[in-house]
Amino acid sequence: MERYIIKGGTPLVGEVGISGAKNAALAIVAAAIMTDDKVVIDNLPDVRDIKVLLESIEEIGAKINRISENCVEIYGGTINSVRVDYEYIKKIRASYYLLGALLGRFHNAEVALPGGCNIGSRPIDQHIKGFKALGAEVEIEHGMIMTSAEKLVGNHIYMDVVSVGASINVMLAAAMAEGNTIIENAAKEPHVVDVANMLNSMGANIKGAGTDVIRIKGVPKLHGTEYSVIPDQIEAGTFMFAAAATKGDIFVKNVIPKHLEATTAKLLEIGCTIEEYDDAVRVIGPEVLKCTHVKTLPYPGFPTDMQPQIAVTLALSQGISIVTESIFENRFKYVDELSRMGANIKVEGNTAIITGVDKFTGTQISAPDLRAGAALVIAGLAADGFTTIDDIVYIQRGYEKFEEKLRSVGAKIEKVSTDHDEQKFKLKIG
Repeated sequence: MERYIIKGGTPLVGEVGISGAKNAALAIVAAAIMTDDKVVIDNLPDVRDIKVLLESIEEIGAKINRISENCVEIYGGTINSVRVDYEYIKKIRASYYLLGALLGRFHNAEVALPGGCNIGSRPIDQHIKGFKALGAEVEIEHGMIMTSAEKLVGNHIYMDVVSVGASINVMLAAAMAEGNTIIENAAKEPHVVDVANMLNSMGANIKGAGTDVIRIKGVPKLHGTEYSVIPDQIEAGTFMFAAAATKGDIFVKNVIPKHLEATTAKLLEIGCTIEEYDDAVRVIGPEVLKCTHVKTLPYPGFPTDMQPQIAVTLALSQGISIVTESIFENRFKYVDELSRMGANIKVEGNTAIITGVDKFTGTQISAPDLRAGAALVIAGLAADGFTTIDDIVYIQRGYEKFEEKLRSVGAKIEKVSTDHDEQKFKLKIG
């Protein structure tokens, strides 16, 4: 099994470029099969989740042409099935976007129930509620979600909870429904806006994405387009906290600073120096980090996907910090691993009380999920000595060339698969 070996204690310094947003790209790939025409998607992150989704739409007949590792042509005109039971699709959460896309185009879809990271319950009841409101029937049988409709008709849909996945999925299904659809209490995340912009470039009529009310006028058909995915705010935030935790100085390129405001605000609170540019952010970590309190909230609040990264950084700050997780109930599984490195964190329900320590020490740990895995890499980079991180398959699901980008800013990190390779790295680094 592949793992990371890290020699910590070196401040990260230099420039790093940010890839396309995984969470936007997954929905955009699904949207691409809603037309017979060619769709070209650029700035696509070269990560495992995207590869699985592309393979799964190929399984149902779509033609995929890889122009480069970050650009793909998709032809949905050759799709011959609406049943997506591809073996690996169960492993990614965003498989459910194929429900909205196939239902919207063919009025019929059968997709294996989604998997993804085990960070807590992520029910799809709001997705189902939205599909039913548009006139579809939905059943769950033998591990498959099956939905079909004689025709889809626009409706007024109020989301009981703010859900990014449901907002996007209903938007996909409603794009070609008859009449008007209004989604109230919609998610406002940048990737909701990006998917709406992509659909509009294909001929959809969607207004209000980025606010809590999205208005959709159904159109008879969609056409081909060329579209570039927005930069990944979570990848950017991960490198920003890596600069803070290692007392480094990283120039993070190819970002939209507006999308990073909640992250930037917290970094300023804990003592970092921030310089903002049109499409870049520079983060300089202080000698001594300050404590703060943070609560995860839907956008524009502090992102749940950045919670483990800020917790690792706060565990190295002076004083007591409190991190409250209001989105997912199972997002503190990394705390046990961090404690083995010397962190002082007490979890009570959905709150972590963090008493800062002077340093972490390297040891062998495991990545419990995607974002926690990335956070543990930051911990390893800040720690004294060597850290080994197992189960890095989670990290590879969402970060493109992670170890290469980290090495470009001075990190001593290697991906290895044998004890011999690990020993070689230790001897080389010393």
